[in-house]
Amino acid sequence: MTEYFDGTSGNKIAYNKITGSSPGLVFLGGFMSDMEGSKAMFLESYAKETGQGYLRFDYSGHGKSSGKFSDGTIGQWFTDAVDAIDTLTNGPQNLVGSSMGGWIALLIAKKFPKLVDGIVTIAGAPDFTEDSLWKNLSIDEKEKLKTGELLIPSEYGEPYIITKELINEGRSNLVLREPLDFQVPVRVLQGTADMSVEVKTAIRLFNHINANDIELTLLKGEDHRFSSDQALSLIKRTISFL
Repeated sequence: MTEYFDGTSGNKIAYNKITGSSPGLVFLGGFMSDMEGSKAMFLESYAKETGQGYLRFDYSGHGKSSGKFSDGTIGQWFTDAVDAIDTLTNGPQNLVGSSMGGWIALLIAKKFPKLVDGIVTIAGAPDFTEDSLWKNLSIDEKEKLKTGELLIPSEYGEPYIITKELINEGRSNLVLREPLDFQVPVRVLQGTADMSVEVKTAIRLFNHINANDIELTLLKGEDHRFSSDQALSLIKRTISFL
């Protein structure tokens, strides 16, 4: 059953929670995705089987949460995630971040390490607003962005809505420019057929993180969704050995 809490952003944040053993699992979704996706629901089934605590939620402007998507930024969605973890869980959690959610997980671990027991990034997209979106815009698109917003086609559904504020604010939350030192296990999962996040991004992230326990796993032929039976099985194995 979907419930809501009042986030510090002023929006009502929708969530589903399972009470169980600690450390629990928290799923952090991707850009323009929601908590009803295949990976989020798969993890809920896993948590029910194992008796582990589990939380999934929608960022502001996503899914069932209030707010306008085009008003959102990385910083706001990061704040939503911290609010959800702080309000709805107890003790350090294992963060499972998909695509943009991987970036959010890294930000949480960097700024609030006491909230984190382990990190799993799935097709993680750290710094994508700068290294992917902004980098690949044409001169004309960059000029248009100064006075409005852009719609970029997506192979996963509705076009991506890109705003000037999303790009500019994202620059204050980049994580691949300064060292990331983590004391918790880190697992980086990446598909080799991902057309949205390149393998070199996963390798860059793997090499960038300083941690005593960090692993990179490439799944051959898997795309950005990372939701095939083989991919879900890998996620399950990865989480079970954290």
